[in-house]
Amino acid sequence: MTDTMTDAFVRTPASSANLGAGFDVLAMALDVYADCGLGTAPPDSQQLDEHHPGRLAFEALGGTGPMWMRCNIPMARGLGFSGAARVGAASLAAVQAAGTPCTQTITDAADRILSLATDLEGHGDNAAASLHGGVTAYIDGKVVAIDIGPTMAAASFVAWIPEVTTSTDASRKTLGPDVARSDAVFNIGRSIQFVAAFQQDDPSLLVGAADDRMHQQHRLPLVPGAADALEAGVGAGAWAGWLSGSGPTVGFFCAADLAGAIESVLPSNGHVKVLSIDARGTRVES
Repeated sequence: MTDTMTDAFVRTPASSANLGAGFDVLAMALDVYADCGLGTAPPDSQQLDEHHPGRLAFEALGGTGPMWMRCNIPMARGLGFSGAARVGAASLAAVQAAGTPCTQTITDAADRILSLATDLEGHGDNAAASLHGGVTAYIDGKVVAIDIGPTMAAASFVAWIPEVTTSTDASRKTLGPDVARSDAVFNIGRSIQFVAAFQQDDPSLLVGAADDRMHQQHRLPLVPGAADALEAGVGAGAWAGWLSGSGPTVGFFCAADLAGAIESVLPSNGHVKVLSIDARGTRVES
């Protein structure tokens, strides 16, 4: 199998999760990637040891032998690095076992890959988007794809990425064990509004759709400049903005021609990536 994968590798997109009110449910795949393959690492890649989350996922799904990863997803920044690493490596194991370097092999093993990645991650929202691409809802172990019309597909995701890191586990400890009924109702309404905006391809419905009362008010103060970034980006014309995953990245969804204007108003203690939705998800490339 290694010989047939000489020029082929598995590519997995990053993700932004929660999307405001959709805590642990909604996520969006983004066009920055983790690539992994079998054998000796190419010059621009890392040979994975037994401690790497990708290597652990690879072996858990039956993968054997040396493997490598080339990753442009920033670690611990709220863009789904660990989810992408685990999904990509588990997909590589499935491809190795099948002996056929094609994307259909990953599709056939998708349920096993997602289940494993979710178990390792502790939540399935990031993994679902990275595996399937597009905008997804993770519900009781299953993935529901959210339709993406032409307006949304052409939009930009502006990521403001501070020079600090966030631990998802530590961030979750800042969240209380209970949610007030009024806050739960608020979030249900906003998450439905968010999905409706995509289903109807209507950006005007995104205004206010990423507002949240479950996690962002606890997490934003932990990141210097994040609250100011969120206010500035939305004020500059983004349809919606949210804390990406558990942070520290703040993401903005906007018309592509406004990405530069939004970037120009964001705080200087972070750098910016202008990304798009990845609609393909995890696949084999060469």
